[in-house]
Amino acid sequence: MRGTRAQTNTGRKEGVNLNKQQKQKKETTIDSYYSPNGTEGERSANDKPEIPANWIQAVEELKTQLREAEDNWEKNLKIKISHLETEALELKQENSVLKAKIIQLENEAKEMKDEAKEMKDEIKRMKDNLQRNSDQKEKDDQKAKDEIQSLRTRVKQLESSDLTRQQDTIRQNKKNEKIEENVKHLIHKTDDLENRSRRDNLRIIGLPEDHDKRKSLDIILEEIIQENCPEILEQEGKVEIERIHRSPPVFNPQLTTPRNVIAKFKNNQIKEQVLQAAKKKPFRYHGNMVRITQDLSASTLKDQKAWNMIFRKARELGLQPRIKYPSKLTIFLQGKVWSLNTTEEFQSFINKRPDLNRKFEVQPQNSRESSKGN
Repeated sequence: MRGTRAQTNTGRKEGVNLNKQQKQKKETTIDSYYSPNGTEGERSANDKPEIPANWIQAVEELKTQLREAEDNWEKNLKIKISHLETEALELKQENSVLKAKIIQLENEAKEMKDEAKEMKDEIKRMKDNLQRNSDQKEKDDQKAKDEIQSLRTRVKQLESSDLTRQQDTIRQNKKNEKIEENVKHLIHKTDDLENRSRRDNLRIIGLPEDHDKRKSLDIILEEIIQENCPEILEQEGKVEIERIHRSPPVFNPQLTTPRNVIAKFKNNQIKEQVLQAAKKKPFRYHGNMVRITQDLSASTLKDQKAWNMIFRKARELGLQPRIKYPSKLTIFLQGKVWSLNTTEEFQSFINKRPDLNRKFEVQPQNSRESSKGN
C-alpha cells in the first residue's frame, strides 16, 4: 500500500511539471506574438496589419482566463503539495514507528537468541546430569542386585537354620511339656504329702485374739470341745495336743479378723470326732461363733476357696453341694450326683443346661486365684 502511494505521488509531481512547461510555452508564444518587443513572429511596424478590436478584446479575455486558470492551478497545486507533504510526514512517522518496531523486534530477537542459547546450555547441562544420573542409577541397580543376591543367600541360610531351630524347638517343647507334666505331678504329690502331713491337724477360725492373753491355746481348745461336744471328753478323757499355734505367727494390727489357730492332735481318732461334730453344728466359745475345719495345704485351700461363690449359689438352689478332698465339688441334680474338678468344668456343665445356666448368675473364679497364705 505504501509503494502504491509513493508511485501515485511521483506521477502527480511529473504531471505538475509538464503542465507548468506547457503553460510557459503558451504564454511565451502568445505574448511574444502579440508583444511589440517580441522576436518570434515579429513584424515590422510598417508590416503590422490592422487588428480588429473584437480580437484584441478576445485576446484580453483569453489572457484573463489564462491568468485565472493559472491562479486556480497554483491553488490546486499548493493544496496538492500540502496534501503530499502531509502524506510524506505521515509516511515519515510511520517509517519512524516501523523503525522503532524493527529495533524492538531486533532486540526481542536478540533476547530470544540469548534465551535460546541459555536453554541450549541448560538442556546440555540437563543432558549431562541425566547421563550422570543414569550411570549412577546403573551402578546403584547393580549394587542393589548384588545386595539382593546376598540377601537371598542369607535368607536361604536362615531358612535352613530356622528349620533346624524349629525342629529343635519342637523337641524342646515336647521336653518342656513332659517337664510340665512332671512338675504338675510333683506339685500334686507334694500337696498330697503336705495334706497327709496335716491329717492330724484342725484349723480353728474366728477365735478372738484376746483369749490368748488369759489362757493358753491348748486349754482354750479343750474348753471349746467341752462346751460343744463334751461326750468326746467323757469317752476319751483328756485331749492330747502335740502342738498348737496361730497362723501366721506374727500379729498384724491392720487385720480386722483374728488369725487362724492350727492344732495338731496326737490321736487322729479324736481329731476326726471333733471334725465330724463341727460339721453337724456350729461351735461357740464364750458366745463367739468359731469354725473348725480340716487343716490343708495353701494350694488346696486356694482350690477350695475358688468354689465359694458357686457353693453358696448351689446351696441356695438346693443342689446339696459338697467339697470333696482335695478340691472337688459334688452336686445332686436330677437324681444323680455330679462330681466337678474345676470351676471351668462346672461352667461348661451349666452351659449345656440353659435352665440351670439362667439360675447361676455367678462368674466362677480361677481355681488358682490369689488368697491369704497359710
